[in-house]
Amino acid sequence: MINMIRSKAAVILVSGLFLSGCASTKVNDQNGPYDPLESMNRAVFNFNETVYDNLFDPAVRQYKRIMPDPLELMVGNFFSNLNEVVVITNSVLQLNYESALASSARLLVNTTFGVFGLIDIASDISAVSDVNLNKRNEDFGQTLGRYGVGSGPYIVLPLLGPSSVRDTFGMAVDSFFMDPVTQGVTGVFLNHVSYINSPALRLPVATARTFNNRAEFLEQDKTLEEAALDKYEFIRDAYTQRRESLVNNSSEDK
Repeated sequence: MINMIRSKAAVILVSGLFLSGCASTKVNDQNGPYDPLESMNRAVFNFNETVYDNLFDPAVRQYKRIMPDPLELMVGNFFSNLNEVVVITNSVLQLNYESALASSARLLVNTTFGVFGLIDIASDISAVSDVNLNKRNEDFGQTLGRYGVGSGPYIVLPLLGPSSVRDTFGMAVDSFFMDPVTQGVTGVFLNHVSYINSPALRLPVATARTFNNRAEFLEQDKTLEEAALDKYEFIRDAYTQRRESLVNNSSEDK
């Protein structure tokens, strides 16, 4: 087990060093976000929009229709609580121990007093006190950015949406090593517990999280559809600016 973990850690470090060489291109230049693959990206973007509009969104609307708002909120809280594992791990990798401690306290409070994260007690505590247990946003793409790895070209991923070379690699690392839903710490440290790693458990949980995430974005997407002259360009610019802000810790993302 120790050797397996060490070998996986070595893969991350070597791959990160390689990525720093091939993705050192700056995010923005005087003409805007770095998007040399725009033609391909727009084709993938249009494909994603077609899939969302004709297949995925109708199912998500049915999900929202039958799901009471309080229950939908609890589902969102539950998955947000699981994400604290990713936030804590990347905070430690960034040597941001304040964020790691706050997110650990948030995970502990919401898992225990919040009934496995269904109720966001930590945010309520923050609202009525000086203790900051609000939700942080940290991932491996941000971790690489904090160590000077450039974002590289902007990329639109099939079904997954906006990303970059750095953030795509970061997403893969988070999903494989850290995320409790897709693989993460349960796959590395609890691989002897067969029912946790069973596809019969993971697939429904991952599907539920996907539906919940899309349901939260549905109204924003409708507003964006009506307001943006060029939806692709608006999303690209908003994504690159937000990621730069998160890497620099210049704003708090709740």
